[in-house]
Amino acid sequence: MLKSLILGSILVPLGVGTLLGAAPAKSEGPKPLAKGIDVSGYKLAWRDEFDGEKVDAEKWAFRTDSKMWSAQRAANVSVKDGVLRIALKKEEAGKMHYTGGGVISTGAFKHGFYETRFKVPPGAGWHTSFWMMKHGGAGGTGTTGAAQEVDVCEQDSVRPTQYSVNLHRWNPKPHKDFGAAGVKTPDLSEGFHVFGCEFTAQTVKFFFDGKLVRTMDASGFEHGPQNVWLTSIASPLGGTKAVEDAKLPAAAEFDYVRYFAKE
Repeated sequence: MLKSLILGSILVPLGVGTLLGAAPAKSEGPKPLAKGIDVSGYKLAWRDEFDGEKVDAEKWAFRTDSKMWSAQRAANVSVKDGVLRIALKKEEAGKMHYTGGGVISTGAFKHGFYETRFKVPPGAGWHTSFWMMKHGGAGGTGTTGAAQEVDVCEQDSVRPTQYSVNLHRWNPKPHKDFGAAGVKTPDLSEGFHVFGCEFTAQTVKFFFDGKLVRTMDASGFEHGPQNVWLTSIASPLGGTKAVEDAKLPAAAEFDYVRYFAKE
């Protein structure tokens, strides 16, 4: 509703951001949450705020492989109340006794700033990740066509107060792991946190709630396109002995995901 300002006998309508004929302020949209680097040159190029009632098929494909301790099902992924929810269950699925899930962006990107806000599930047994790698199209994690893998967050729920970051070169071979680095955090199952990464031709910089937590040299090989992955699977990683069944069913919840490119 427009507000009005009375000047003498003149009634002047005022819109939002307008004062006595001044031009409305321009909204540039969100910027990356990253302290200590210049983000002014970044412009929002792709996003999903999960404001609909179902997964946007134009933006996402599903992870559908069986790996480690779970089979990944498209039916486990839903969108409601502004959140992408990956349901984590104890149920039979082929040779697996648990099911997880995930989504993979249909669009592929390269250098820029990647960011999501999410909450991990409670209880041991789940490996929840925000990462980028070229998707082969089969719903699994094959690396045949991938130049690199950028792991912005790999979180093992058995240790809720830490996660790891990493960079891999898959092609040209041989595979090179640039060294997983652990990050100490509050309990990630108790609330949402922002995980970000600036990926350039020279470096990968990883951010947690806007704070720079790790920098890796990425200049030693040619980079290729990469898809965005949001996934959660049952896993023995992180020293997990078993899935904590008493905490199930559970879910990994993603509030948004964004990709920013240089203008």
